[in-house]
Amino acid sequence: GQTLDLSSIPTDFTLQLVSLGALDLFQTGPLAAGRNGGSRGFQRVKRGWVWNQFFVLEEYMGSDPQYVGKLHTDLDKGDSAVKYTLSGDGAGTIFTIDQITGDIHALRSLDREVKPYYTLRAQAVDIETNRPLEPESEFVIKVQDINDNEPKFLEGPYTASVPEMSPVGTYVMKVTATDADDPTYGNSARVVYSILHGQPYFSVDPKTGVIRTALPNMDREMKELYQVLIQAKDMGGQLGGLAGTTTINITLSDVNDNPPRFSKSIFHLRVPESSAVGSAVGRIKAHDLDIGKNAEVEYNIVPGDGGAMFDITTNEHNQEGIIMLKKPLDYETKKAYTFKVEASNAHLDPRFHNFGPFKDTATVKINVLDVDEPPVFSKPSYAMDVYEDTPQGTIIGAVTAQDLDAGNSPVRYSIDWKSDLDSFFDIDPVRGTISTNELLDRESIAQHNISVVATKVNNPVLTSKVAVTVHVLDINEFPPELAMPYETYVCESAKVGQVIQVISARDQDLPQAGQKFSFKYPQEGVKTKNFTIRDFGNNTAGVMTLRVGFKRRSQEIYHLPVVIEDGGLQTLSSTGTLTIRVCGCDTDGSLLTCSAEAIFLPVGLSTGALIAILVCIVILLVIVVLYVGVRRQKKKETLMTSKEDIRDNVIHYDDEGGGEEDTHAFDMGTLRNPKVIKENMFRRDVKPELGLCPRRPVASQNSADISNFISLRLQEHEGDTSAPPYDSLATYAYEGEGSVAESLSSIESVKGETEEDYDYLNEWGPRFKTLAGIFGERSESQSDVTSSITTENKH
Repeated sequence: GQTLDLSSIPTDFTLQLVSLGALDLFQTGPLAAGRNGGSRGFQRVKRGWVWNQFFVLEEYMGSDPQYVGKLHTDLDKGDSAVKYTLSGDGAGTIFTIDQITGDIHALRSLDREVKPYYTLRAQAVDIETNRPLEPESEFVIKVQDINDNEPKFLEGPYTASVPEMSPVGTYVMKVTATDADDPTYGNSARVVYSILHGQPYFSVDPKTGVIRTALPNMDREMKELYQVLIQAKDMGGQLGGLAGTTTINITLSDVNDNPPRFSKSIFHLRVPESSAVGSAVGRIKAHDLDIGKNAEVEYNIVPGDGGAMFDITTNEHNQEGIIMLKKPLDYETKKAYTFKVEASNAHLDPRFHNFGPFKDTATVKINVLDVDEPPVFSKPSYAMDVYEDTPQGTIIGAVTAQDLDAGNSPVRYSIDWKSDLDSFFDIDPVRGTISTNELLDRESIAQHNISVVATKVNNPVLTSKVAVTVHVLDINEFPPELAMPYETYVCESAKVGQVIQVISARDQDLPQAGQKFSFKYPQEGVKTKNFTIRDFGNNTAGVMTLRVGFKRRSQEIYHLPVVIEDGGLQTLSSTGTLTIRVCGCDTDGSLLTCSAEAIFLPVGLSTGALIAILVCIVILLVIVVLYVGVRRQKKKETLMTSKEDIRDNVIHYDDEGGGEEDTHAFDMGTLRNPKVIKENMFRRDVKPELGLCPRRPVASQNSADISNFISLRLQEHEGDTSAPPYDSLATYAYEGEGSVAESLSSIESVKGETEEDYDYLNEWGPRFKTLAGIFGERSESQSDVTSSITTENKH
């Protein structure tokens, strides 16, 4: 500890103090507070600091706190009147100060790599008043480095690649190690590289860490992977330095330095003679020690024996040579083939041409195996011609097949039934001759396609098939005829020699050299006075007029016969008839009309007028028919009682009565007198309830006038022929003589009212339910009574 007297240095200057430990410190001269007779003002005073040590060693392992330095001021007279304070980085936790002596200590071990320095502030104050004696000053405590960190390879382990056969000194890669120690202090961070494992193949530069090849012509096929161990040591590699290591996996990449080689010089293969063209007959392989594209092999057949029969290709997956059959094999023709195959690299490296030719050659011997084959036809297909209508059994051709094997087995022939379902043909099983089995018709089937099967006698399983086409030739069997039904007309103003129609013919036959037709009039040399036929010589003819003055009034239709002959070997002919109508034409020859109504044109009636007259007649007929039908319908209508009848005692409802057979449902006396009292009122359809029927006075049964009236009306209704053929209802209003209700006339009606009880209607059954409900609602008697007779007649 040295004490520096700073009292002679002005306090407003900035001083740089350098200790023996080479520690730099900057101090700014503060203003010091004076103590002159209790004066409160500040004045410039002299001050002095004594600095001891201002650094601390890292990783201190002592038991006592590490001494750092000492603070002292000239104002401190040793009477314990001055107190020193410390603040800033780590004050109180890492660093502590003796307030009386000013000694600074480090309380724990420090690591420079964590924090290289600490900035603190110190001040001297009055111990009693705690008033600052000087302004606060700042200083730095640095952590002095020691070699406590070894070099490290942050990216290891490494992977690198270098081509095989590379020269010495070929660059491989560069490695770098880092040291966390202070590179500016000593040799703690100076790293030196060395190789621990991997010699003599590789070397490393001690300063840069660059790895290079150290051995020439390293062969990948001998050894592909190398593991190199690199060491990085600090302290410049001196004894006591710390070291770190890393591993580098170096792979030799392939180059094309090896040619393909066959494993043997001769390859023996066997192939059946029945092998299909394009099939593989064998495989050979040339091995290449290289990999990837450097190991790709191309195979070629050396021109010579067998080169035309076989071909070879390369399998891209395993680099095998596949020998393919190029042409069909025949054991009976040739039993063995010998040729050479050359294998070479597809990608050559010019650096290794001096190693020799990068190809190899091997001999391939192929033996053809005999196979029992099916018969072989002399032709791949057959074509035969036959005239239609040829007699049955006529031979039209033959097929030939033979066994080419050494056994030379006999052959039998047959027709595939699927190709000749109608059995038009037959074949001799031994000679192979084909004959007709039915009469052939070219117009039905012009061409037959059949299949002939050849079978070996000693091995029926082996068969072969050939296609036979039979063309049916045409014979002249159909006479020619007009090509179409012509609609020919001649104008009334036609001239002599005018062609009014061009005709042609057709024939169902098919001549070899096309069709040829001729046209003529049936009787040669006989002159006709109306029309004639002119043959144009090109399978067409024209109809010509021989006179003028054609009139529809005289003759409307002419018939002209035409004889048509074909040009076959056996000439056939037919006669057709042309119908020629006489028509009216314009001056330019355009057709106007050929209809029959043209005869009425002189009268002055046109076609439109005739149509209008016919339409009017039809309308009048329809009106007459509708009128007659309406009149007859009115006569057949039945007189029905309107629902708006002024007599309110006639009740209408929709219940259907029992018809003519319902004669026991109620007493007829009730119809004669509604007030009659029925003592024994029994019905067949409803069970009567005793005691409910009211007792009424017995009415007179001598009402013959009402019975006669009803019988008369019923006879008239049944004899009416205009009555509808279904059930009808006829209603009559009749006032009988001597009625209990007396006269129904409004003039003679009594003024008094009598009470009427209609409860008995409930006893008549469901058919009178509606009537009973209507009259049951009436609580007062009615003044007038109308006798109503309803008759229901069922026809």
